[in-house]
Amino acid sequence: DVGEVYSRLLDHRPVIQGEIRYFVKEFEEKRGLRELRVLENLKNTIFETNERVLPKCEQAMQDNLSETFKRLQAANAMIHRLQEREHEARKLQADKVMAREEKCIAHWEEFMKEQQNKRAEVDEEHRKAMERLKEQYSDMEKELAKYISF
Repeated sequence: DVGEVYSRLLDHRPVIQGEIRYFVKEFEEKRGLRELRVLENLKNTIFETNERVLPKCEQAMQDNLSETFKRLQAANAMIHRLQEREHEARKLQADKVMAREEKCIAHWEEFMKEQQNKRAEVDEEHRKAMERLKEQYSDMEKELAKYISF
């Protein structure tokens, strides 16, 4: 009796094994077909993507990249021309500034020479005026000396 009580109360292996078999059977029959369908759909999607969508995408990408590359080359050429024009304009501007600077320097040198010449003339006039005044004062002193003797 104890063995039978033990097997009924504590030994659940036969019941558990039955539940396991039932679960596996249900899983394989019901879920297995569902999983198989999902995998089949996934396989079809991947095949369609590889065979149809991917080549279309690659072709569209190549076409667009080619067009984009041509546009970039054109833009690059335009920018290069603009840079050359800007460089030429800056060079022309620098040349003008340099020419003005040289002209100003030449004008300044000429002005300084004129000033030196005028200064020399003024100095000469001053020296002559001083000599005339010295002579005048000397003559005046001689005349004054004549009147002092009286």
